[in-house]
Amino acid sequence: MSTPSLLCSVYKTRKKDGMFLYVPQADNFDAVPQALMERFGHPQLVMHIPLKTSKTLHSVSKDALLSAFERDGFYLQMPPQQENWLAEHRESLGLAPQPPKADY
Repeated sequence: MSTPSLLCSVYKTRKKDGMFLYVPQADNFDAVPQALMERFGHPQLVMHIPLKTSKTLHSVSKDALLSAFERDGFYLQMPPQQENWLAEHRESLGLAPQPPKADY
């Protein structure tokens, strides 16, 4: 697979907020495994990004993106993991992250 030189296309899914699929050619999902496409659902175009202009593209480095294109033919950006402040606070107090379940 040749490395893209001008643009990559970014798609989102309705199934999971914050999940994006980057492909080197618009509407070309041939390199994306069928199982992933089934979980991703119908891709909705978000934007085309020029790869020549930026070192970081929405939380993914240009080098990581180009490496994924060379290796896999696509890049899947997963949503950021949400913080659980209550669990972190409980752990800082030496408690279990979740309170024990009450037996009723």
